[in-house]
Amino acid sequence: MNDAIWILDDDKSIRWVLERALERENLPHRGFERAEAALEALARERPAVVLTDIRMPGTDGLAFVRQLHERAPGTPVIVMTAYSDLDSAVSAFQAGAFEYLPKPFDVPEAVRLVRRALEARPGAVAQDEPDATPEILGQAPAMQEVFRAIGRLSHSSVTVLITGESGTGKELVARALHRHSPRRDGPFVAINTAAIPRELLEAELFGHEKGAFTGAAAARRGRFEQAEGGTLFLDEIGDMPADLQTRLLRVLSDGHYYRIGGQQPLRANVRIITATHQDLEARVREGLFREDLYHRLNVIRLRLPPLRERAEDIPLLARHFLTKSARELGVERKTLSPAALEALVRYPFPGNVRQLENLCHWLTVMTPAQRIEPHDLPPEVRAPVEPAGTTEPSSASPAWEHLLAKEVDRLLATGRSALYDELHARFERVLFERALAHTGQRRAEAAARLGVGRNTLTRKLKR
Repeated sequence: MNDAIWILDDDKSIRWVLERALERENLPHRGFERAEAALEALARERPAVVLTDIRMPGTDGLAFVRQLHERAPGTPVIVMTAYSDLDSAVSAFQAGAFEYLPKPFDVPEAVRLVRRALEARPGAVAQDEPDATPEILGQAPAMQEVFRAIGRLSHSSVTVLITGESGTGKELVARALHRHSPRRDGPFVAINTAAIPRELLEAELFGHEKGAFTGAAAARRGRFEQAEGGTLFLDEIGDMPADLQTRLLRVLSDGHYYRIGGQQPLRANVRIITATHQDLEARVREGLFREDLYHRLNVIRLRLPPLRERAEDIPLLARHFLTKSARELGVERKTLSPAALEALVRYPFPGNVRQLENLCHWLTVMTPAQRIEPHDLPPEVRAPVEPAGTTEPSSASPAWEHLLAKEVDRLLATGRSALYDELHARFERVLFERALAHTGQRRAEAAARLGVGRNTLTRKLKR
């Protein structure tokens, strides 16, 4: 059957669900339990679009995609996987995937991706082998967008600005961008510009010649030289002093710099990735950060969501960190009871993923039993402290309801009135903006994800 949508998955139920969904859309389809059978069919047929799982018995999905692009170049492939980690996403794109669909997925979303693939019919061939240990985990839509961005940037050395709160994993993402880039064989050099005294930071970045200043007994290579041919990661770029901002801008502009006390220009053959937890636009308005440097750094921006915005990832991350801690300590892995896991999901984690990792290490060391119960958790995690006189949300409320309750209490305490209309409008605005962000500003898709009509979404956005 030519021009059919092929579905490759060893899970019969997945094939059945997708086949029924495509039938409702009057789209021809064909299912395969193993990649070998699909490769045999390629001798006689050509699929319009392929949906394939990654991990299957025998030939896996990525190997199939590579062979498919050799024999039927340009065939769009949507890669499905239950392993919601960065390596799966990047490997999918590098193998030539049109899109990446993490399981469990929304069936209408899968159908929409098929229709997009039918319309686009792009061809892209590249290859890379996935690594055994995932770098970054995340099932939340916001993290899947980050994975997709890293995958799409894997053939580029473009400058990237990573934003997000402290503890969200900005350096992990920077390392992933380097490891999945054309500069992967070069060094990755990281420096926290906020952790080094201002008077030493220039020498750290650019190096110095012998005798350039008191104490410079020998020449020293700076971080730009150390990162030659690779990636230089400048963390907390928002705290960089103004005079060094000017020097960095000059390097980005003409690609050359001088050691302190040096006379010969050195070429900066490095990729720059920067990160900050601050609002750089606000710092530009306040005159604390150069606007021209900001635009040089803000070529591609990746925003990492705080953990409270991806609470669905907490169970996955907690299991990963408990396993990691047990391996490091040489002990049996602890497990979380459903009640303890529920408490973790409710907790807003102001320290984000780093705080969760530290907590899991603490639990591995301090919990006497193999099964972690709520009473084993620190007091602030068991029962987040509410300010005196505030509304006490239900213990089953998710973290965002706790935050909403606090905001309502704050507004009531100021004597504000007509709160319903104000908060309702703010709530809708956040819903619409996030849905549009996750769907790439596609209004019809965003409306469908929210369960409202497209006209309703458009009308409310105009307000």
